[in-house]
Amino acid sequence: MAARDILDMSGRVALVTGAGTGLGARFCMALAEHGAAVVAVARRADKVESVAADIVKGGGRAIAVSGDVTDSGSIARAFDAAEKAFGTVDAVVANAGIAVPGRAVETSDEDWRRTMATNLDGVFYTAREAAKRLLAAGKPGSIVNIASILGYGVSKGNASYAVSKAAVVQMTQALAIEWAFKGIRVNAIAPGYVITDINRDYLTEGRGREMARDIPVGRFGQEHDLDGALLLLLSEAGSFMTGTTITVDGGHRIGLRGV
Repeated sequence: MAARDILDMSGRVALVTGAGTGLGARFCMALAEHGAAVVAVARRADKVESVAADIVKGGGRAIAVSGDVTDSGSIARAFDAAEKAFGTVDAVVANAGIAVPGRAVETSDEDWRRTMATNLDGVFYTAREAAKRLLAAGKPGSIVNIASILGYGVSKGNASYAVSKAAVVQMTQALAIEWAFKGIRVNAIAPGYVITDINRDYLTEGRGREMARDIPVGRFGQEHDLDGALLLLLSEAGSFMTGTTITVDGGHRIGLRGV
């Protein structure tokens, strides 16, 4: 395959969780722009319907599915909808996640469990369902889990989030070694601080703005900054990669005051 073609996702069926806003919505658009049929999954139907509509308006193929990653039955139904519309899902982005900031001693049982249910259980349920169906269909595929640089280094007031993302990194390796010989690759992306609609005001004003000084490249990430890593891991370009977590953070992890 020519180098110019190895990022092509034509003929692939991609399912993205947490697809209603932010990085998830951007992942859907990037995959559609490179030829994939996209299944956008999130709890809020109106959000994913808007994402899917934008893809279709631009000439792509997409459907929206309302689903909750903390419910394995809901995840199974999302894959059912994907198969009905496009066939077996062979590119997965387990992106859904939440952050509940707070000091550890003040973190409630409910907030701890809610974070783990979404950020860890949800990633596992999504990857497991994808693998089951790929194995049944006898097809290869690629799964990308979304971790975080806080899975490697911590900052105060983010214990539950950091622990959940560290577990995602380890889970990625565990699943990769189980499924590699079946042609299913499992990798992860660990983003740094990326500006989205949810955090834009905080990161561009006051204390948030000062945080950019800890990033060697001198700025926060933009949503499109993750396109390259995503396409690499899901496409033929990354066919010899599994169990890997790619950090996309402007050098934040290696900064003297960074995480």
